[in-house]
Amino acid sequence: MRPQRTSIHAISTWVRRQPPKVKAFLAVVSGMAALVLLRFIVHDHDNLFVAAEAVHSLGITVLIYKLMKEKTCAGLSLKSQELTAIFLAVRLYCSFVMEYDIHTILDLATFVTTLWVIYMIRFKLKASYMEEKDNFAIYYVVIPCAVLALLIHPSTSHHILNRIFWAFCVYLEAVSVLPQLRVMQNTKIVEPFTAHYVFALGVARFLSCAHWVLQVLDTRGHLLVALGYGLWPSMVLISEIVQTFILADFCYYYVKSVFGGQLVLRLPSGVV
Repeated sequence: MRPQRTSIHAISTWVRRQPPKVKAFLAVVSGMAALVLLRFIVHDHDNLFVAAEAVHSLGITVLIYKLMKEKTCAGLSLKSQELTAIFLAVRLYCSFVMEYDIHTILDLATFVTTLWVIYMIRFKLKASYMEEKDNFAIYYVVIPCAVLALLIHPSTSHHILNRIFWAFCVYLEAVSVLPQLRVMQNTKIVEPFTAHYVFALGVARFLSCAHWVLQVLDTRGHLLVALGYGLWPSMVLISEIVQTFILADFCYYYVKSVFGGQLVLRLPSGVV
């Protein structure tokens, strides 16, 4: 096991010493390689979206275990949970009025558990909530997402209000994790359960992004036409890619920490 850790440490050290452009190139190449692998392994790419929801639910389960077992919410961002509840509530509304399916049930389960997490942080475990570290102003993301949704939304036959709501939840989901990353940036040390939860979010976002990218490739672009015309199809893909890359850096340090046998994740300055 020690030679494996030594080789991983050598690779991570080499990557860390590379300039930003090289790191970005390596991230893109790694992402493309993962997409190619998923394309051959997973034949029904709709399963990737279901898997993304399942991994997100697993992350929430880890969070629930932390809150119930350790009786502390230290290191968690209440604002990220509130943003998650907002976009899930909007997406549930859109699902009920536009396209009710299995994803609606998964979203409902995630929404209920997210509300429970918010309740625990706000009331039951308020004494351990690090409010001074959770200092990201959520209107910095809510207002731009709302404005963007008014300007760029689907061009389907649904009511204009429903289409705007749909776009709003897509944009808000892409940036909902930013307050949690700010908390980790402020503390620099991330305890195991919080790290597992955020890593699960990163994996879920990547699977969701892979679902959309592979669907576009398989349909040779026809999926973009089905989503509507104008800028909306491109914005859907951009949102998926953005939310994946937002968490990519953290996931790299998480994997490095796990293979290095470290229970507590220490983040270098400027990581998130």
